[in-house]
Formats: sequence, C-alpha cells, structure tokens
Amino acid sequence: MPENASNIEIERKFLVSRRPDGELVKRQSIRQGYIAREAGNTVRIRQKNDKYILSIKASKGANERYELEYAVSEADATLLFKLCTGPLIEKTREVYSFRGHLWEVDIFHGANDGLIIAEVELDSADEQFEKPSWLAREVSHDARFFNAYLFSHPFVGWGLSYQELLDGK
Repeated sequence: MPENASNIEIERKFLVSRRPDGELVKRQSIRQGYIAREAGNTVRIRQKNDKYILSIKASKGANERYELEYAVSEADATLLFKLCTGPLIEKTREVYSFRGHLWEVDIFHGANDGLIIAEVELDSADEQFEKPSWLAREVSHDARFFNAYLFSHPFVGWGLSYQELLDGK
C-alpha cells in the first residue's frame, strides 16, 4: 500500500472519567459493522448521520494504521450492512476541541452500552499533546477497546462494570 500522510491514522485512546467539559464542536450518530476482520486488518461499513462510508484499515505499527475511506450510496450501504455478522456498533460521537486537538468521545449504546472512549488523532506517533482532565487511563494498546473487537465481543458480555474498567481491570 503506498504510504502518504492522508492514509495513515495515528491515534491514542483513553477511557473517560466524567462527561467532557469544553467546546462541543459537533455530535454524530454512528452505526457500523464489519464485513471482514483478519490479523489486525478490517473492512467496515459505517453510517454517520446520513452519510455512508466504506473503510479499510490495515496495521502499520504502534499507534499507526493505514486507513482508506470511500463514500458509498445508501443502497450499497444497506447491502453491506446485511453482510455484517454480529451486533452492529451503535454510538453517539461528541467532538470536543481542547488545546489545539479535536477529541472524539464515543458514547456506546446497544450491546456496548456504558462504555465511553475518547480518541485523539495525531500528526506523528511522537507528537506531544495535553490531556483533558476528564480522561482516565490510556487504552491505546488494549485490543478490547478496538471497535472491531467490540463488534465480536460486546461490552455487555465482559462481566465488568465501567467503574471496574476505570479502576484498571
């Protein structure tokens, strides 16, 4: 896969200890499902409000992944959603601005209800950034918090409360 800055995703993920404060930039309703998942690579269909996106993600290294996204029609998305197995991921995404970065806070519903994860996308793997006070522990390297994992292993089946997750379990 050719490498350029537009198709590399560098992100860090954190649990959220309380509702974020600060400037709410936007709110989106999201549902997504996975068509293929293998060895850290995924093909996903996502609906963000009234837009449909086919995404291909492939592992590149620590905190980095290749990401390609393509707009698709509602009719094509409907067909692709039918190809997904397992419960769709449903969430509300709130985007907050904090000290020069946009933070995406995903509030999960359905089979992942109760889970709240914040992500920040960075320009480089070693970029420094200030963390908002509403963040809890980092979960960037914990595969349980990847959407592809949550699709096949929903939070409802983990046998843990969100508070237990905040406490490090």
